[in-house]
Formats: sequence, C-alpha cells, structure tokens
Amino acid sequence: MSTALRKPLWGIVLVGLVVFGVVASGCIGGTTESTAGTQSAKLEGKIVFAVGGAPNEIEYWKQVITEFEKAYPGVTVELKRQATDTDQRRLDLVNALRAKSSDPDVFLMDVAWLGQFISSGWLEPLDSYVQKDNYDLSVFFQSVVNLADKQNGNLWALPVYVDAGLLYYRTDLLKKYGYDKPPETWDQLVEMAQSIQQGERKDNPNFWGFVWQGKQYEGLVCDFVEYVYSNGGELGYFKDGKWVPTLNKPENVQALQFMVDLIHKYKISPPSTYTEMTEEPVRLTFQQGNAAFERNWPYAWGLHNANDSPVRGKVGIAPLPHFPGHKSAATLGGWHIGINRYSDNKEIAWAFVKFVESYEQQKNFAIKLGWNPGRTDVYDDSDVLKAAPYLKDLRSVFENAVPRPIVPYYPQLSQILQKYVNAALAGSMSPQKALDEAQKEAEELVKQYG
Repeated sequence: MSTALRKPLWGIVLVGLVVFGVVASGCIGGTTESTAGTQSAKLEGKIVFAVGGAPNEIEYWKQVITEFEKAYPGVTVELKRQATDTDQRRLDLVNALRAKSSDPDVFLMDVAWLGQFISSGWLEPLDSYVQKDNYDLSVFFQSVVNLADKQNGNLWALPVYVDAGLLYYRTDLLKKYGYDKPPETWDQLVEMAQSIQQGERKDNPNFWGFVWQGKQYEGLVCDFVEYVYSNGGELGYFKDGKWVPTLNKPENVQALQFMVDLIHKYKISPPSTYTEMTEEPVRLTFQQGNAAFERNWPYAWGLHNANDSPVRGKVGIAPLPHFPGHKSAATLGGWHIGINRYSDNKEIAWAFVKFVESYEQQKNFAIKLGWNPGRTDVYDDSDVLKAAPYLKDLRSVFENAVPRPIVPYYPQLSQILQKYVNAALAGSMSPQKALDEAQKEAEELVKQYG
C-alpha cells in the first residue's frame, strides 16, 4: 500500500487471503538449485528483518521467514514487527540507522523514503552482490528501478511490490442509477456521486458519494499528486541537478480548489475527510456500504471481496478520473527492500533479499496477499492470472505511475504539503494562499539543502 499503507483496472478479482505457498529453492534470485544449496551450506548466523503492515501481512512474513530458514539451515531470521502506520515505520528505521545500529539488517522502505535513506548513507550498495551472483535485474519494472532504486550510479534497493492509486466503485449502484460505466473525468464523478448519494440517503443517511484520503499525513500528499497531475500540473522539476518547486502553479491551485469543493461545495465527501480519512477509514466506509466511489490502493480489493464483506461481488475498479483535456494520474507507491549499511551479516541479508524477490515468492505475494509484484515476469504467470486476471493490464499502469519527488528532503517537503493542503481542505486557508505559503517554505527547504 503506499504507501501510505501502504498504489486500474476494471473488473479486478484480487484475493486477499493468507495461504502459504512453498518456495522452490531453484528460483531464488537467479541462482541454480545446486548453487543455492551450496550457498545455504556456507551461510550461518542471524539477521533481523524489520517490517510492518496489516496483521495478515505480518503472519505471511512469518511464513516467508520459516521457508527461508528451511532453505538455509544455518541461518536464523528475527522478525522485528513495526507499526502499521507508514510514518511510524520510517521513524523507527531512521532512529536505528542514525545510531548506526547493525539491526535491523534488512527492511522494507516506502518508495518515498528512498531519497532520504540513500543520501544519508544508510543503505548498502547492492551492485557488487548483483555482479557476483550475475543477478538478473531485467525482471523488475525498469522504470521503477531506474527512477527510485538507482541513484548516483549505484543500486540501493529492489521493489518488492508496487502500488498506484485506483478508483473503486459500486457496480450495482451505477447500474441502479442508469450509468453503464465508471466516470472518466472528475466532473462526471461529481455528477454520478451526487445522483447516487441523493437516492441512497433516502434509506441510508450515512451514505456518501466519494471517499478519499484527506487527513494530514502522507496519504493526503498521494491524493494531491493525483489531482494535480490529472490537471496538467506538477510539484516541481529538476534543473542542473537541483529540484525546483512549482507548488503554486495555477493548475495546482485549481486541483486543490476541486478537492475543497468535493467536501464543501458538492458535499459528496464527508467533513471528516480532513480530520479522519486515511486508507482504512476510507476502505471501511466503502466496504460497509456507505459510499459509491472510493480512492484507495490495490490492497483494498481483496478485503472488499472477502467472504464477510457487505459489498462482495458489487465492486469494480477503474483508473482515477482526470480533468478535461488531461490524462488520468496515479501516484506511484509500493515498498522496496534494502540492506542496512551497518549490518554485520550482509551476505545473509543479501540471500534473504534474493529469496523475497524470487519468482515463487513474488508469485505468492500476488496470489496470497493481492500484492502487485515488483517483478514483471510474474504478471504473465498462468496461476497468477487465474487468480487475478487484471494484473496483465496493471503492468502499464505501474510503468507510467507518477512518483512523488525523489529528493533527500522529501519527508520535510511532505510535511509542508500535508500542512497546507489540509488547511485548505479544512477551510482555514484559500487554496491559493495555502499553496503560496507551501511554495515559500519549499523554496527555503531547497536552499537549506543546497
């Protein structure tokens, strides 16, 4: 999830059940079965793996660790459970890495953290390990690896799974109110949401047309990026190696005004959007049958279609809408795996990275957890496509997803955006004033980092 829980397509059938799948040792990161066996005999010691997420994800990671320990009998992996909240997970890692602690040896990182972790010197370069094992990097999303994982001429991490923002909608309600397809533009979404909301509130006063992430946290930035880029705007650009912020561009102001209007003018999004709405409250509102449309990450599909879900079998997925004359935009999310530069067991850590990135594990992540693999070859697997036939189409979505700025000071930039975008949603600042102030602070931030 994004990311923040972490980020189209239509008619997705994701199964979010946790079922254990056996990992074939012959498919580990480009090594042959005999080579893997030789390596397992040599490796001895212990590593700590830090990971957070939903309870079912943690349970699945325990199974991954058990299988890895079977493949490498001399190795023990301790799972350090982190919080579900993305910001808490980042702070937990930052505190350990700043102290140059050898633990955790391996960890997952939100794609938005990579700029900070790389520039801070906290990650072990993976190039020598890749060269030594003749490890095949071509199986991963090249756009994601080149944009996020490779910086300053080195490879620092690998994508475990990728995400992008999606539009969920109630297929039964669209049919009930005379719509034959989901909205393609934001204006169409407003019209549909108002019509459905008005009709449904006759029996359900808690019903809303459209729910999305608006609380002051990282998820709000992800949503803001999608509105901005789907209106032809941008947050900034690189010139002579330096990032130049353009937060208060007219297109961005218009996009933020639309976000405000969803709550205060069109009244299709609840007032709690800017105080409470993160991924899970959004998902639960939709899943409980209290919304027509939802912006969320792919993880929500399996939960919406669980056996106990009130909306099971009544949910569709589409690309997020766009403004007239522009294209749909989805924020790139997902999680990447890296090795602590201060780890005292880097060879074991690399073996674990390869195990997690192996074809069979990536396949299991897709089938068992509903994750979108970081490896592109898994998207053609017959078992994966049987369980989730939409994945073949998602490849192009992930390859073209919009990233948040990959800069070392992104956490501080995000805090600026969160503060001012949320202030506009709350009505305490106009969109123009909010982005003007954000622009000033972003410019000062860039100056501080030279």
